[in-house]
Amino acid sequence: MTLCSPTVMLLAIDVGNTNIVVGVYSGETLLHHWRMKTDRERTTDEIGMTCLQFFQSAGLEPRQVCRAIACSVVPPLSFSVERAVQRYFGVDLAMVGPGMRTGMPILYDSPREVGADRIVNAVAAYERVRGGVVVVDFGTATTFDCVSTAGEYLGGVIVPGLQVSLDALIQRTAKLPRVEIAWPPRVVGRNTVQSIQSGVLHGYVALVDGLLERIREELEFETDVIATGGLARTIASRSKHIREIDPLLTLEGLRILDDRTGSGKS
Repeated sequence: MTLCSPTVMLLAIDVGNTNIVVGVYSGETLLHHWRMKTDRERTTDEIGMTCLQFFQSAGLEPRQVCRAIACSVVPPLSFSVERAVQRYFGVDLAMVGPGMRTGMPILYDSPREVGADRIVNAVAAYERVRGGVVVVDFGTATTFDCVSTAGEYLGGVIVPGLQVSLDALIQRTAKLPRVEIAWPPRVVGRNTVQSIQSGVLHGYVALVDGLLERIREELEFETDVIATGGLARTIASRSKHIREIDPLLTLEGLRILDDRTGSGKS
């Protein structure tokens, strides 16, 4: 049994295709969060030692962690993360997946197909608005996840992420240069770099807003829209429909599920 310090903390880990996001909660307060690049070859010890370095930089001790929860969309890393938490923090890791009591009905043809991060985001968003909501997660893929006014996960939309789209364009064209993801001074570019930036960024905002309009028409009930993910601020700032941005929504969803499943009460 782990001997916890008086400051009982929750370790929350979001294993994504691009980054692994690590957060530490005391109660409902997110004390610190960090990111490490996702590497499918990363070992248990590499993950554990990196997390210990994060803790050291924040003046925290591993023994302060009494609970841990994670979601992962990278199966090869899930076992390594679980072992790292057990070995370096001395607690068992609750992994979000089939069989976990999320409190949210999944109205998908095959509920097991829904990524764990999408369910976690949906739980966090509904808890916040207590009504119909769409979560737009700007990650390696951009996902739109819809929740009913009754708190049911209805389904969603998956499109290639902004960076993935840009990378594909550059890789498949011989003469187009690699460009920074940055807003150009105008829609009509005056050079190749500006033209690519305009197409990728203005085009992506149009894609997001267009899909949100069609989603809202189909749902036939009022919805809030919350954006999350690494590129949320870049795109959402120009969107006509996104009103709230929370890059750490997934960590908050993990905290809520930790409390909801009972592990937070032990």
